[in-house]
Amino acid sequence: MRAVIRLFFFVLRRLLMPFMLIYAVLSKPKPVSRSPEAQAEVDAACHGLTLYQFATCPFCIKVKKEVHRLALPIAMANIRRDPAARQALLAGGGKGQVPCLHIAHEDGREEWLYESSDINAYLQQRFAA
Repeated sequence: MRAVIRLFFFVLRRLLMPFMLIYAVLSKPKPVSRSPEAQAEVDAACHGLTLYQFATCPFCIKVKKEVHRLALPIAMANIRRDPAARQALLAGGGKGQVPCLHIAHEDGREEWLYESSDINAYLQQRFAA
């Protein structure tokens, strides 16, 4: 029974994939505008951030839209296409759930933030004007 359920969701994802990708492109919000100096500060602050995701995950799309809206140059790691990224997520965060924002603090601490709403709240609190 478990195999049938997995097969059902696999087929469903494959059927919905083109629509999810089109939605992600068409629904991108307009990015915020910052002065060059302010954008340079944001760019430097984003240096230690990596978003673990994959293209057709609706929760990842939600986070990527917020990243685009805030004009953040966050590194993206696709766990479906890059086995090393998936291993890094499992080793560091402890689970293969996406989206996951890896935050490397300047003092050497590492934080793994799961849940799209929590990630968006963190990004808004840290980078919104």
